[in-house]
Amino acid sequence: MKSNTVNINNSGDLVYITFPKLERCGVVRHTFSTRYGGVSKGKYSSMNLSFLNGDSIEAVTENYRRICSAVGIDTAHLVLSRQTHTKNVRVVTEADCGTGYTKPSFLDVDGLITNCRGVALVTQYADCTPLLFCDPVKRVIATSHAGWRGTALKIGAETVKKMQSEFGCNPSDIIAAIGPAIDSCCYEVDTPVFEAFKNIGISLDGVFFKTDETHYRLNIKEANRRILIASGILPSNIDVADICTCCNSAALHSHRATGGERGNLAAIIELV
Repeated sequence: MKSNTVNINNSGDLVYITFPKLERCGVVRHTFSTRYGGVSKGKYSSMNLSFLNGDSIEAVTENYRRICSAVGIDTAHLVLSRQTHTKNVRVVTEADCGTGYTKPSFLDVDGLITNCRGVALVTQYADCTPLLFCDPVKRVIATSHAGWRGTALKIGAETVKKMQSEFGCNPSDIIAAIGPAIDSCCYEVDTPVFEAFKNIGISLDGVFFKTDETHYRLNIKEANRRILIASGILPSNIDVADICTCCNSAALHSHRATGGERGNLAAIIELV
């Protein structure tokens, strides 16, 4: 696995990804996991970060300890939600630390926002698009999970809107990262998916590529990039990972490559 747009970091056997623009903004700790450096076995091997897919709680807990330790995040700060491909975005505080980790998870929440230090927001993936946000001026962070349904519902725009309404963020100040996801080389979808995108207010030229009368290849990362730009984020403030999860399924969990027999990756971000 190689990249020209994101940083691939090593700490012993652990491999994790960081985003240059988020690193340079200087107010967050963050990471995007890979499959390397954990203790899970079999189809979850080795860095699985989901408590909900059948892996042992002990293994997942140790995996979180390892990935968080690598970037200086306390696992007691973690906040997770049960993602269901919605556009629901929730503001969280210090009182929510441990949710989804040592306490019951939020239900039907695909995006998390906070302006509190010491709150580590977590979203999970296995081909869907990771979105991370930081407003270094207002000191607000967010992360949102965008599968094709969430992308068609414009969860990225919903996240920006909530950062504005709750905390007064100016979209032009927001730094965003679009993490590894399945690319158009591996992502064939059908007409109902194409129809779901037709009226969301972005050009679909270069997003969908027709392969026959009822099928298309979808560039979901580009769709999300355009949604973020339409929301007011500057193109120069967006990092886009040039890594396909399906092509790199040895290094990154991919639902499509494994027919669903896999673990989960995670994006984690915390204000310092």
